[in-house]
Amino acid sequence: MMISVNLRPGLKRKRAGSPLGDALAGLRAFGAKVKDPVLLVAVVGWAGVGGGLGFIWLSNVAQLRALKPQLEQTRAEHKRFKTFLEEKHKQEQIRDSLVAQISTIKSVDGDRYVWPHVLDEVTRALPAYTWLVDLSPAVTPPPPPPPPSQTKDKKQQPVDTMPSVVAFQLNGRTVDIQAYTRYLRNLEASPWVSGVTPVSAQTVVEHDRAITAFTIRAEFKQADSAYIRTVPLSQSVR
Repeated sequence: MMISVNLRPGLKRKRAGSPLGDALAGLRAFGAKVKDPVLLVAVVGWAGVGGGLGFIWLSNVAQLRALKPQLEQTRAEHKRFKTFLEEKHKQEQIRDSLVAQISTIKSVDGDRYVWPHVLDEVTRALPAYTWLVDLSPAVTPPPPPPPPSQTKDKKQQPVDTMPSVVAFQLNGRTVDIQAYTRYLRNLEASPWVSGVTPVSAQTVVEHDRAITAFTIRAEFKQADSAYIRTVPLSQSVR
C-alpha cells in the first residue's frame, strides 16, 4: 500500500492524465480559441495533405528499397549482354574479312583448275579401244541481260567468280561403234558433265583401217558438294 503526502495543503492535487486526454484537451482549447470555421477547415485540410504526402513518401522509399536488388541484377545482365554483343561483332568482322579474302582468291584463280578437271572427267569416262584427238572450248552465246527494272529493284548480290558452266567440244576415235554409245552414257552419268550432245559420227579410214570418228559437245558444271572430295595440300612424311 502506497501513502502519498501532500506537502502543499492549500493546493489540490492534480490527477495524472493520459497523453491522449491531454491531446484532446489541447484540441478543445484550440477549437475554443479559433472562432472562424473556414480557418479550422483549412488547417485540417493542410494537415490531411501533409499526412498524405508523408504516407506517399514513405511508400516510395519502401518501393525504392525493394527495387534496388532488381536494379543491380539488371545492371549485371546489361553488362553481360554488352560483352556478348561486342564479342559477336568482332566475330562478324572476322567472318566478313575471311569472305572478302576468299572472294579475292576466287577472282584470281577461280578457273585455274577447271580444264584439268574437264580432262579428268572426259578421260575417266573413256571405254576400251577409244581415244581422244582434241578437246577445245565451245563457243556459247552470252546470257541475255536482265531487265532494267529487276536490276534496279533487286540488291546487288555477290557474284561467284568461278564459272558454273563451261562448254567444250571433243573429237575422238573408236574401233567399235558400241564403245561410242557407251562413252556417251558414261559422260551423261558424270555429276560434273551435263548437256552431252552427239554432233557427228562417221566412218573414216586411218592407217588402212576403218574406224569411227565422232564429235561430242558437252558442258562442265560445278557438281553438288556430295561429289566433291578434298585432300590436304601437304602431308607430313614420317
